[in-house]
Amino acid sequence: MSIAPSLDAWRTIGIVFDLAGAIAVASLALWLWPRRARFDAAGASVVASLLFTAGWCVAAATTATMTGQAPILASFAESLRNLAWLAVIYRLFAGDGRHSSLAPIRPVILALAFVGVLHLGLALALSYVPETGGAVIRAFEIEVMLRLLVAVGGLVLVHNLYAGAPRELRPALRWPTIGLAILWSFDLNLYTVAYLARSWPGEIAALRGGAALALAACLAIAASRNRDELRLKPSRAVTFQTFSLLVIGVYLVAMVAVAQWLSYVGGNFARLIEMAFLTFASAFALVVLPSRRVRGWLKVILAKHFFQHRYDYREEWLRFTRTIGRNDDATSPLGERVIQSVADITDSPAGLLLTPGEQGDLTLAARWNWPDVEVPATAFPAAMLGLFEQASYIADIDDLRDGFSAHPIDLQVSDWLRDERRAWALVPLVHYERLVGMVVLARPAMARKFDWEDFDLLRVIGQQLASYLAENASQEALAESSRFEDFHRRMAFVMHDIKNLASQFSLLARNAELHADKPEFRADMLITLRNSSDKLNALLSRLSRYGAGAVDRLETVRAGDVLRGAVARFSGSPQVVLSEVQDLFATANGHSLEQVLVHLVQNALDASRADSPVLVSLRVDGLFARFEVVDSGTGMSAEFVRHRLFKPFVSTKSGGFGIGAFEARELVKAMKGRLDVESREGLGSRFIVRIPLALSSGIGAGAPFDSTSQDQKVA
Repeated sequence: MSIAPSLDAWRTIGIVFDLAGAIAVASLALWLWPRRARFDAAGASVVASLLFTAGWCVAAATTATMTGQAPILASFAESLRNLAWLAVIYRLFAGDGRHSSLAPIRPVILALAFVGVLHLGLALALSYVPETGGAVIRAFEIEVMLRLLVAVGGLVLVHNLYAGAPRELRPALRWPTIGLAILWSFDLNLYTVAYLARSWPGEIAALRGGAALALAACLAIAASRNRDELRLKPSRAVTFQTFSLLVIGVYLVAMVAVAQWLSYVGGNFARLIEMAFLTFASAFALVVLPSRRVRGWLKVILAKHFFQHRYDYREEWLRFTRTIGRNDDATSPLGERVIQSVADITDSPAGLLLTPGEQGDLTLAARWNWPDVEVPATAFPAAMLGLFEQASYIADIDDLRDGFSAHPIDLQVSDWLRDERRAWALVPLVHYERLVGMVVLARPAMARKFDWEDFDLLRVIGQQLASYLAENASQEALAESSRFEDFHRRMAFVMHDIKNLASQFSLLARNAELHADKPEFRADMLITLRNSSDKLNALLSRLSRYGAGAVDRLETVRAGDVLRGAVARFSGSPQVVLSEVQDLFATANGHSLEQVLVHLVQNALDASRADSPVLVSLRVDGLFARFEVVDSGTGMSAEFVRHRLFKPFVSTKSGGFGIGAFEARELVKAMKGRLDVESREGLGSRFIVRIPLALSSGIGAGAPFDSTSQDQKVA
């Protein structure tokens, strides 16, 4: 009782599809008759085949049944339909002369036509055989086998018709071959199920009218005037999702099939084995199928075999502009967006951005999803950058590790890149033949070798990103210049305050000559002097460490005397410790060098606890005198050192001008020296000042300064 409504529903569905297919195919035949020339010599055959197909759909609708053998009338009509479409294929082969040049075509078509005629005779014979007995079963199996032969042969002919056609004729054959492939592919699946089940699959057969509808749609497109513009172009996202669903479906079908097989061969433990297999197979599917590696493999396979180009350039460009142009509260810094925009192209999970420093060496500027990699202060020496800058060379680090390079020039990379196994590729960012940065990409889950398409796209993206970085640097320089102008205006107000104080002192001195003997005047004078002195001292305390930022002249100075003079400024602080002083001569400006050292020591004191020492030393370092100021204070982050420490007008102190570190570095540079910083948050900082040794000083003759002990504290 519960099966009958289901059979009736499928019968109704089958009738609806068959009648819809008959109407669509017959309407197309009537519309196509005056336009049959659009199919050249095959036009009349196509119209006739459409009418035979419409008759087949009507026969299937009128004799539909869900049990027993396939209806005789519908089977007879199907044989006529197949013969008609075989004639169409032959006429299409004849359209470009391949029926005469390809010898196997005519025998294949004749053989399939013979099978179709044989099937007609079998259908007539079955009409006289009683519906009981083993003869009917055997006849049904033979009929199904003949249908399979026609379906397979028809698909082979359709494939050869399109694949062997000249390129200029393929647009005219595309849609007819797609329609016939759909029709015979459905028959192939239908009769395969019927052969395996040894019964007529009524549920599947009910949908055969849908194949006729698809055939009518394809032929209508083929007969339209704009058929060449109608091409199925699924996006990469749709293709990837569809293919992923197909893979999952195949996996599930295979899993169920294996489970059924285990239930048959498992004996007494069949149910247990089946449930255990389903459990582990489901867990494997949940863990492995959604993984990044499997998704990367699917994308590589689809891009390689389904698309002419690896990349959807429109989608890549839209994603690039979205990434680099984000502007909201959650927007990451420009450096991180630069890395991400390059990493998205190659599916890299992380990356680094290296930018040129003052000496031309590349230093770490930003990192994206790669916090654990240790990058040295000089990430990439300037001497190794020539090829990247001149040729925009994109390097595969795996090839460099193996000693292989596609460029004739021997390419060298830093040791830390060779040792870091996640480092995968180097993408230079070149702006007007000038290297403004380099992106280090981490290895993706599905790593592959670069090809010409990768190189072209990455070079274009690199040039675009280089222009963004260059523009950003120009804007920062312009903003810095604007801040300097603002600072000059502020200094004008400071000078105005000093002038007012000087005027008060002058007026007070003149009045003192007249009223110095009056007690009231003396009391008022003391108040005025005290207020003015407080104002002047406050102003001087803010300005005393900042000079003009330039060096008047360079001369030979005794470096130890300059250091001791700077330390003497802090004689009241027991924290400052001279750990080592060598007697050296340096080429510098004594006043400017002392000013730099005073600033560094003061900063170290400000960052340290009251009981934490600040170590100061002087020693030989090659051709330089090396001054060190070491503290164990709060320390600074690498990001602060790179981007904020030496920026003017950036101060962490209340009321500070924010130009101390900037001015110290400029003074050292003016003396042909170098100022370096090593710092770790929570551990402390080390400031290193290198000043060139004077030519008259012996590089190796410097002896340690003996008048103080190694740990002497400044009294």
